Amino acid sequence: MTDPTDAYEEYRVLLARQEAKRLRRRLLTPDAPGTPGASDTRDTGDSPDASGSADARPSRAAPGHDGADDQRLITESLALVTPFPGLIADLYAAMFERHPYLRGLFPASMAFQQAHLERAFRFLIDRLDRPDEVTAFCTRLGRDHRKLGVRPVHYDVFETALVEALRRRAGTWWREDTERAWRRMLRRAVTAMVRGAEAALAERPFWDVTLTGREERGPDLAVLRVAPAEPYPYRAGQYALLQSPLLARAWRPFSLACAPRTDGELEFHVRRTGPGGVSDALVTRTRVGDPLRLGPAQGAMTLQDGDRDHDAVVVASGTGWAGARALLQDLARRRVPGRVAHLFLAARTREELYDLDAVAEWEARAPWLRVVPVLGAAAEGDALAEAVSRHGTWPPSGPVFVSGPPALAATVRGLCARGLPADRLRHDLTAATATTPDPTAVPGGAAARVA
Repeated sequence: MTDPTDAYEEYRVLLARQEAKRLRRRLLTPDAPGTPGASDTRDTGDSPDASGSADARPSRAAPGHDGADDQRLITESLALVTPFPGLIADLYAAMFERHPYLRGLFPASMAFQQAHLERAFRFLIDRLDRPDEVTAFCTRLGRDHRKLGVRPVHYDVFETALVEALRRRAGTWWREDTERAWRRMLRRAVTAMVRGAEAALAERPFWDVTLTGREERGPDLAVLRVAPAEPYPYRAGQYALLQSPLLARAWRPFSLACAPRTDGELEFHVRRTGPGGVSDALVTRTRVGDPLRLGPAQGAMTLQDGDRDHDAVVVASGTGWAGARALLQDLARRRVPGRVAHLFLAARTREELYDLDAVAEWEARAPWLRVVPVLGAAAEGDALAEAVSRHGTWPPSGPVFVSGPPALAATVRGLCARGLPADRLRHDLTAATATTPDPTAVPGGAAARVA
């Protein structure tokens, strides 16, 4: 007899696939002749029902349109519709006013979500003339959004709310050609997100895990060990999103602090960044035996074919040591004899180097490892890139891994400016939080007007 649970899961997958295909057809259908861009979504009162069948206006892509031209139009409009926090607040207000049930898909505090969306908007605007980067970014987002309960119809609702917020903020200065550019940008993103979600339908959106160990490494830092209920596939150097039942629907990225182990346990290093968030719940209110949820492993900060034949450079700041630790374990197993690794541990003070005993143990047992502490003003931004480039042969012939907070993006730029080829650089400073370049990097200098 078929297990009812298995039958329901099969039905859920088939339903999701049908929804994804239906929305993709809408996205790829050109606008009807005589229609200036997208269908008008002014206040009609139509709404999707809870099952996901939509009366909302269908989204249609505009194949072949010049992304650089849309980039220019959108950039010119930023002074009218920003600052972004106000635009995003209006967007969510419009969406929840029309469809109150959608509020349940979001965490109680919208602060992280709003900041996340702002970074995503900046990313899209900055890269509209680079469609491959937009596609890769949004495909990953679509895959990841499955665990949040996002369904294809919600993208239509989001577009309607965005256009309403744009019109509200720009008032009589709003132009139809600018609106069409915003719609096309969103639909490019949605097309990739739907494809990413559809391609991952056979994959699990999350794993149930149990906290099996907890060690305090300081007043605001804990090392957590978890055991998945089922095997969890990942590679050393990747990260994953964690959710605590104490904060429903709130997920935050953390590096996996170990290479795959025979016992299947996983390790995370979590620093409490403030009260009330996921890191606070994990560090101060989670105990051994408590359940958590873990999203699929993500990220490209991993050893690739051919890396083992070269020396490696690993730059770690803060809890970026977690990802570096996993990489060192992988290097210990896979490197070619005679090859070395240079580990740069960056911190503003020596006290921030929270796992020095483990580092010292690595140095004692791994003669191929060279550890270089970088402290004080030299541990941040371009100064850290300068410190790294002064040691050994530069640029190196092997990979350079950068592990740590998004602020290390300035270090990445500094390394590239000093001649490091992009194909040797491995980091997930953008991917883990949908972070975008510095606001000043928005095309046309628009950031100066919207800051």
